[in-house]
Amino acid sequence: MSNPRQISLNIFLYSFGHHEASWRHPSSQPGANYSARHYQGIAQKAEASKIDAVFFADVPAAGVAEYSAGGQLEPITTLASIAAVTEKIGLIATASTTFYEPYNLARLFSTLDHLSGGRAGWNIVTTGHELVGRNFGFEVFPEVSERYARASEFVDTTKLLWDSWEDDAIVFDKENGRYADASKLHEPNFHGKYINVDGLLTTPRPPQGHPVLIQAGASNDGRAFAAKYAEAIFTAHQRIEDAQAFYNDIKAQAVALGRSEDDVKILPGLSPFVAATEAEAQAKARELNELTIPEYGLGLIRSNLAGQDDSWFTVDNLEERVPLELFADAGDVTNNNRSRLQVIAGIVEREQPTLRELLHKLAGGRGHQVVAGTPEQIADRIQVWAENRAADGFNVMPPLYPAGLDDFLDHVVPILQQRGLFRTEYSGSTLRDHFGLKRPENVHTRNSALV
Repeated sequence: MSNPRQISLNIFLYSFGHHEASWRHPSSQPGANYSARHYQGIAQKAEASKIDAVFFADVPAAGVAEYSAGGQLEPITTLASIAAVTEKIGLIATASTTFYEPYNLARLFSTLDHLSGGRAGWNIVTTGHELVGRNFGFEVFPEVSERYARASEFVDTTKLLWDSWEDDAIVFDKENGRYADASKLHEPNFHGKYINVDGLLTTPRPPQGHPVLIQAGASNDGRAFAAKYAEAIFTAHQRIEDAQAFYNDIKAQAVALGRSEDDVKILPGLSPFVAATEAEAQAKARELNELTIPEYGLGLIRSNLAGQDDSWFTVDNLEERVPLELFADAGDVTNNNRSRLQVIAGIVEREQPTLRELLHKLAGGRGHQVVAGTPEQIADRIQVWAENRAADGFNVMPPLYPAGLDDFLDHVVPILQQRGLFRTEYSGSTLRDHFGLKRPENVHTRNSALV
């Protein structure tokens, strides 16, 4: 009998927890979400369980700060503080190609990769929030196709910057006074429609060659971009059949571009409530749901409905069934350009919830699947998805820190290890090692070998 396929597991760092009311839980302490010690403790606990990586998302806008744990720390700086107290766990940060420039972002991720000994990953987003655009001075926010066109040039340029030093460019010849071999230093001189970069990067090539490239968009443009560039994809699916369709689509697109299916990992989000019995797990979920503020959840739905009539979504309608027609054509599976709205529309179509029930459904994972059950039930869900081409692993989103993290690591991970689905020891020290990804060859070394 063949050994089961090993999965990847990341822990998604998020304030007091992924449930929107986690900050109101009796165990949550004011200011913890702005403390390095809070995130360091999460990462150290995850590393002890041999988790692949911690992931820190980012939207540089405060949002509805009145009702939520408003604002968050900047991811790359926070992950650098985690690098100082960990040894092997990967460090993945979100950064937008719409609001950065390639040179400074290449430096930031190269620095994180050097400081951590090769553990950095970049979650590439183009950012669809117009509020963020206003924070950065955009009078007209770019359409999705234009944002991805810029992103393509951005990633091409960033990879050239990381490759601007060949791996053996530093000779450190004290006797002759030569620090680097000039023939192995290459200025990008990239001039495109959106991006212009000339000079050599200030840091030598990162330990991983390139930090791992990750992507989180599920629109049609996002899928095409991911198939070309991504080495892992973070995605949101409620049902296994939807996850399988996405999985097969991405893998097929990657293969059509000359890549292997193994070159890209699909990692859906999973927010687990874990307890000794299913009833106890559901009680944990209810406890947090009862702490939600409806105005906050309504604001999130309205933001996803941008450009459509959102006047029905008020506290006056909390006990009313949500009309599917309010989501217009969001349920059309052939149009993925508003993928998160599709997830919400799918819930409305299948479950016909009241508005309050929909808000509770979204409160735990913002459209990612929320599961309440025993450790065995959670492990079963993970195994079924992994063995049926729905996932290569999961981006785990504990509803509450630290209790929800402890529940998952202490009770679910050991079951996955016993079943041979997850490692009991790290086999390497870099994020590429953990994900089973090849170290990319330097483009200049490759080109010289072809001459």
